[in-house]
Amino acid sequence: MTLSTTRRASAPQILDRCRELVRPALVASVGRLHPWHAEAAAFSLGWRGADGEPVPGSQGKGVRQALAVLGAEAAGGSGEDGLLGAVAVELIHTFSLIHDDIMDGDETRRRRPTLWKAYGTGPAVLAGDALFALAVSTLAEAPGPGGPAAVRHLAGALGDLVHGQAQDLLFESRPWSGPGAVLPHEYRAMATHKTGSLLGCAAALGAVLAGAPASTAEALDLAGRHVGVAFQAVDDLLGIWGDPQVTGKPVHSDLRRFKKTYPVLAALSADHPAAGRLDALLTSAGPLDDAAARRAAELIDEAGGRRAAVTEAQEHLAAARACLDRVPLADEAKGDLLTLIPYLVDRTG
Repeated sequence: MTLSTTRRASAPQILDRCRELVRPALVASVGRLHPWHAEAAAFSLGWRGADGEPVPGSQGKGVRQALAVLGAEAAGGSGEDGLLGAVAVELIHTFSLIHDDIMDGDETRRRRPTLWKAYGTGPAVLAGDALFALAVSTLAEAPGPGGPAAVRHLAGALGDLVHGQAQDLLFESRPWSGPGAVLPHEYRAMATHKTGSLLGCAAALGAVLAGAPASTAEALDLAGRHVGVAFQAVDDLLGIWGDPQVTGKPVHSDLRRFKKTYPVLAALSADHPAAGRLDALLTSAGPLDDAAARRAAELIDEAGGRRAAVTEAQEHLAAARACLDRVPLADEAKGDLLTLIPYLVDRTG
């Protein structure tokens, strides 16, 4: 046997393979929408620009659809078994980003205008609603006993997702310090719901549609939720220290918006003199200018917030791997999952 036949696929190769498998079914599903909504969906998925022309290479990685395919394969089925689950989670993910951009007022995503900025708020809300409905109807059409179980699983994840979104929005009105301050464990719970629920659901849906036992689906779901918390912790780091050329966001963007992200909360709760200085800076009147935002980032680092976020991500990645070890999974698919998981979090932006 040659080396080329034994070498394990890289994470980008795994994502490419899964995208190629899912793309025809996803295109066909979007084609069922009202033409206006289909156009907006194609824009949000990165397939086309606002002028309707193709935009090569601008689509996302397809993480959630890949997890659905790998979940089916890990459960002993084929990637095709997880196709409808992959389509459904990709549609739900796109819906959630559309509405999230509206709530946050974000004008760009992947260095392109967000849907509401390109088409208007009303059309964007409608397009998101259409994708939500399409995801549920797509999954409901899954043959066999796995279909109803998959819909129930998706419904639970959606409940968790909007619960996490509500927590995130409510955090904005809470103080930086004192009795009402957001604590790191509260933020962790929010990230599990907001970010982890759909990642866990994706992997579990593939297993459910492949006929896996409940214990297998539950282990994959929990692994995905841990990955979600790790992903959010790294995303929070990028929101403060990320390279704008990679992230597409201005430097210190989360600090300027006074977002209560994990590095900030960990720094404020630390037993360190810099924590008090950071609290005083964040609670001072007015927005942060360049110098104040830069100083806040320095204080977060000095108080250990940056290090704490890295540790948080590492611990949840380890927990995700432990979940995969608890149940019998197909070796090759499990290997692909173990390759993909750290890649999703180890971003250089």
